[in-house]
Amino acid sequence: MITLKRAYEAKGCIGTKCFLVERLWPRGIKKEDLPLNGWMQDVAPSHQLRRWFRHDPVKWEEFRHRYFAELDAKPEAWKPLAEAARHDNVTLVYSSHDPVHNNAVALKQYLETKMALKTQAA
Repeated sequence: MITLKRAYEAKGCIGTKCFLVERLWPRGIKKEDLPLNGWMQDVAPSHQLRRWFRHDPVKWEEFRHRYFAELDAKPEAWKPLAEAARHDNVTLVYSSHDPVHNNAVALKQYLETKMALKTQAA
């Protein structure tokens, strides 16, 4: 199971493996205050895509399309998350103020699709 949690609320990551899925560390949070199993910078959208998107809901579908293309190009970045989610509960930690239109939401959708395809192929 994959869940999402905002970095500023992630102190309660108990009973799950928590991974920060942002390229930049969340402002105002000390590293020792955020209990993580890993910081997966390489699964975050590129700087160019992040700057283009700026969490604009109008750009959401195109953002997802471009972000999924970036993820398709680097399976070595996201496969460890998919593998962790096959064995444990995983929480993707993000820093965006928008709980609906952010890279963690898109990444969760991407991972669940990839995991379902692998299950169907098995």
